[in-house]
Amino acid sequence: MFRQYWGSERFYHHTAPINMLYGLHEALATVLEEGLEARHQRHRLMHEHFRDGLRELDIEYVSQDGHHLPMLNAIKIPDGVDDLAVRRRLLNEFGIEIGGGLGAFKGNAWRVGLMGHSATHRNVTLLLAALQGILASPKQ
Repeated sequence: MFRQYWGSERFYHHTAPINMLYGLHEALATVLEEGLEARHQRHRLMHEHFRDGLRELDIEYVSQDGHHLPMLNAIKIPDGVDDLAVRRRLLNEFGIEIGGGLGAFKGNAWRVGLMGHSATHRNVTLLLAALQGILASPKQ
């Protein structure tokens, strides 16, 4: 439908999602208020805090050193750990949602987003403590 809209037919494909445009406007205003450089710095610092905490838990990244994304952390699930059980406990007990691996990484990796407002020292510390407690418990 999108192609037809831009083609000779000018097929009308949908009504613009006005509330999404308002949300985008507010999100960009928040970014400008914090400042782009400050925002980049905060994301980098929270990534480093998370990386250091993962090292203490003996959890590695899927990607090589120097090739990590500060906002999306793909980490290896430790051997013998039940992917779904851990993610379910994080969500139910701590209100933390992390993504499972996709494709070849399904059951082998977790995807942890540290983006926007959620990239705070408090949130990263809570996630690390929750992971530590869950991984130390026999029921995972």
